[in-house]
Amino acid sequence: MSGHNAYEETLEEDTQRDKYLIFSLGSQFYGIEIQYVTEIIGIQPIAVIPDLPEYIKGIINLRGKIIPVMDVRMRFHIDPEPYNDRTCIIVIDILDEVLGLIVESVSEVLPILPEEIVPAPDSPGGGGFVTRIGKTGHGVKLLIDCAKLLRDAEVELPGTAL
Repeated sequence: MSGHNAYEETLEEDTQRDKYLIFSLGSQFYGIEIQYVTEIIGIQPIAVIPDLPEYIKGIINLRGKIIPVMDVRMRFHIDPEPYNDRTCIIVIDILDEVLGLIVESVSEVLPILPEEIVPAPDSPGGGGFVTRIGKTGHGVKLLIDCAKLLRDAEVELPGTAL
């Protein structure tokens, strides 16, 4: 039976390979590897915690799990915009470290093959979160290093370790 589970895990990995969740901040489109996305939820009330970096908006309680929430616009030094009905939180999980990413809107899951990806140029002040650029038929998508985003959240909350 364990062989069957390993097969299912391999099959799931194959269906997620080279696929990116595309979201927008302003007029630019970004992508994160779909394998790290656990769910997408609408914006909801966020409990503010004092003394956190400005881009960490606070925490949410998602079915009993406390999740820190980062405003990606603020983290990328993009002027903030008021949240609206398209604003959502992308919940990512990397090695059991969970973080919510507030983005303007999510547009699609897009396959981007390795041969369509090039390294991103170094950008001062960008934090190095955009490590690659995906070339698609619809322009370019800036691909984010989720692990780096998670590490740089620099948050330590009860029940989480960021």
